[in-house]
Amino acid sequence: MNVPERFLSRMRVQLGAEYLAYEACLHEPPVRGLRVNTLKISAEEFKKISPFPLEQVSWERNGFLVAAEKAGRSFYHDAGLYYVQEPSAMCAAPLLDVRPGERVLDLCSAPGGKGTQLAQAMCGRGVLVLNEKVPDRASVLLQNVERLGVVNAVVTCADPAELAMRWGGYFDKILVDAPCSGEGMLRKEPAAAVEWSEENVRMCAARQKKILESAAAMFAAGGKLVYSTCTFSEEEDEENARWFARTFPQFSLLSETKLYPHRVRGEGHYAALFASSKENAPPAARERIPQADRRSLALFRRFEGEYMEGSAGGTIARFGDALCLLPEELPPLHGIRVLRAGLKLGEIKGGERFEPSHALALAAPACPFKSRIELDEESAARYFAGEQLTGPALRGWCAVTYGGYALGLAKSVGGTLKNHLPKGLRRRLC
Repeated sequence: MNVPERFLSRMRVQLGAEYLAYEACLHEPPVRGLRVNTLKISAEEFKKISPFPLEQVSWERNGFLVAAEKAGRSFYHDAGLYYVQEPSAMCAAPLLDVRPGERVLDLCSAPGGKGTQLAQAMCGRGVLVLNEKVPDRASVLLQNVERLGVVNAVVTCADPAELAMRWGGYFDKILVDAPCSGEGMLRKEPAAAVEWSEENVRMCAARQKKILESAAAMFAAGGKLVYSTCTFSEEEDEENARWFARTFPQFSLLSETKLYPHRVRGEGHYAALFASSKENAPPAARERIPQADRRSLALFRRFEGEYMEGSAGGTIARFGDALCLLPEELPPLHGIRVLRAGLKLGEIKGGERFEPSHALALAAPACPFKSRIELDEESAARYFAGEQLTGPALRGWCAVTYGGYALGLAKSVGGTLKNHLPKGLRRRLC
């Protein structure tokens, strides 16, 4: 690995007697991990069906070390039973101690590891806003939210400063997993070594301050904030944490965690926990989105009665042709780019029929479709290749499953299962 000498010099000063152990670890393979998605399955149950050996991560009870290089190549991954996540990255979200029913913001959320970790603790209750400024990364974030079955998330694509102007005093808990110089990821992402420079460290530190300023404006009274990075730079970590506490004295620094790859089974990570002692601004008004029109609701309820188990409670709103089941409450969304508010149930087609969404099939805690068709390894591979399958003599919409867990939707017509997996999720047969 070609690591800049100036970076190594900084680490010699920072680590002292530990430096040689750190330098040696750079030549070792990266540590891999996954987090079980407890919205769909318990860690204990997943252990029984896991396609590879698991070793517990000490700081996340649902996190595990894995040796498999391609842990995402499993149909259980497609079903949203787990999220492939670097072990050290699992340390930040639990510090927020989020609870069901709270209002939570993950300000720099893509690709969604920490945000979906927060979702597990919320158990589908309250509102979880997952924001990503970069549109392409926000799309990946949405895919992961839907795969893991998160139903109470609002996925937005906005600059943090834009959100701060609209959402003053709204959130109970905020996670700022800030873009950084990536010093902790050198084994996992060699490009971080190529791009490293002291100038980039300074640039990242300045950008992080602006994001923290935006976060500070959005707290309700008594809220908590976690600031995290995947870097070792003191300018981006400890110095920014102390700057934040000085600049916003209503926040107290409660704890700091710094993980180094020569000390733990993981890569590098930093997390600081703050508590807010008072309200920063008058709370933002809750968004009141009206129920979808009667015709749209009637089309959905007819579909629901024919194909689904139970009935969807809560507010169902229409956005364009899409029907969404909204979280319990929403921050003001007017003027903000929203990729998804809550669970997308499906779309109204031609004003005449309701067509279900892929997200509905994967919604947690359990697939809501009455008819389910279990696939084996071969047929599941063909399903993800976009092929039609032969199935039992059912009629209409059904979920296709693997190991009892939904992979997506199909429509049965005369013994043929028409494939309704979104094209963006399809892949070639191996």
